[in-house]
Amino acid sequence: MAATHSNMLELGTPAPEFDLYSPRADRRYSLDDFRGNPLLVIFMCNHCPYVQHILKGLSEFGKDYLPQGLEIVAINSNDVETYPSDGPNQMIELSNYYELDFPYLFDESQQVAKNYKAACTPEFYLFDKQLKLMYRGEFDGSRPRNEVPVTGDSLRRAADAVLAGREPDRDQIASLGCSIKWRAGEEPDYAS
Repeated sequence: MAATHSNMLELGTPAPEFDLYSPRADRRYSLDDFRGNPLLVIFMCNHCPYVQHILKGLSEFGKDYLPQGLEIVAINSNDVETYPSDGPNQMIELSNYYELDFPYLFDESQQVAKNYKAACTPEFYLFDKQLKLMYRGEFDGSRPRNEVPVTGDSLRRAADAVLAGREPDRDQIASLGCSIKWRAGEEPDYAS
């Protein structure tokens, strides 16, 4: 299982725009749907063992933080021709199985992942009410086979700070996971 670290986009970066389809909701969502509240953008997919390892914890995170006013959206940017298990129908199944209470969007062109400089799954971007990047890092210290419990504590601390109007600790640990599965010949320079 080859692991890739997130790129650690510069703090303060404005949230890049998106307009993507949700197979489960059968509608499109854009950044405008989430303005006015802090926003967590998650890059994930269905097949990655690092994502699968935290899915129950991620579902619990959503149930805890959506009622507090944190908006959450997940994005799948993987090439489904090469990885059909990441296709839209499988996204619906995963969302239903884990009772994800937030939209899970399909970035078929992979352009949104490039705009966010996303490199791996899972990867987390937490923006404040002004949609400025406050946190980009790990969910927690748990990884497949390291026997650290999945708690989401790193992201929870950051979300608590942002929801309270404070800046999270700037000493942030990069997320670690599977590389985004780019279409042949379309891997961005930053992901090399």
